[in-house]
Amino acid sequence: MAQLSESAGERGSYDVVIVGGGPGGLAAALALGRARKRVLLCDAGPRRNAAATQIHNFVTRDGTPPDEFRGIGHQQLAAYPNVQVRSVHVEGIAGTKGAFQVKAGAETVEALRVLLCTGLIDEVPALEGLRDLWGGSVFQCPYCHGWEVRDRRWGYLVSGADLSHVIPFALLLRGWAREVTLFANGMFEPLDEARDQLRAAKVRFEKAPVVRLVGRAPKLEAVELEGGVSVPCDTLFTHPPQRQVDLVRALGVALEEGFVRVDPLSRETSIPGIYAAGDLSTRMQGAILAAAAGVQAAAAMNMELTRELALSGAL
Repeated sequence: MAQLSESAGERGSYDVVIVGGGPGGLAAALALGRARKRVLLCDAGPRRNAAATQIHNFVTRDGTPPDEFRGIGHQQLAAYPNVQVRSVHVEGIAGTKGAFQVKAGAETVEALRVLLCTGLIDEVPALEGLRDLWGGSVFQCPYCHGWEVRDRRWGYLVSGADLSHVIPFALLLRGWAREVTLFANGMFEPLDEARDQLRAAKVRFEKAPVVRLVGRAPKLEAVELEGGVSVPCDTLFTHPPQRQVDLVRALGVALEEGFVRVDPLSRETSIPGIYAAGDLSTRMQGAILAAAAGVQAAAAMNMELTRELALSGAL
């Protein structure tokens, strides 16, 4: 095992390679850097929240544009010479705990541990008008976007995700808007008790399939249903299916309901030495949640690595 060093990447060897430079990866890199571990943060490719213009619910950073947030993160990491940030794709990961080979761009580097912060891929439905309005009037999370569009005409479009969350989410939206319509899109038929809840909360229910979204980006005007009915709507929420990136799928880590299964304390995956933090491992998705999970994983890795280094005489 290599001697602890203040300079990152001696002979292409790192304590931890982090895949993904969003809030989770940045927070983990900072925590590990301050713990004097050699870190390579690989950050390339489009952001999952590329359509978002601001980050919200992140204390001291509320309203910060995502690119500015990353820029601040990179600037702060630059203070730690044992942390490297590279704009490279990770093409593959081989090896075992303590001896991983990570193909980062044209180079293959060695790592004692690997942290996956790759996020997820949203499979946006092929509904006319939706993609143009995505991130402008169509969102996933009211905590992230609800305040700016409060008290407008809201809708919730069922898109084939976990149907057990439909009624609770529709009721949740009433906290931000007086007018809420649940568009079942032909996929969902509430039971009598659920209908009573919708009625009591003054949530309109439309069963018919949605044909298209009417509006001009970024402004939504109405949701058109099969049969010609047009329901006025300013803001639409939906939860499209999500899938793991190719790298995660190729690794073969265990999944649970489509999310990477991790130990609740260490955030280690089913593959020893590979950890995961952020959206790829939980339905509760958000910048500050990803950052917290990144620090949690970093602390677990640091404790284990420091113990190994100390007991081996490398410290």
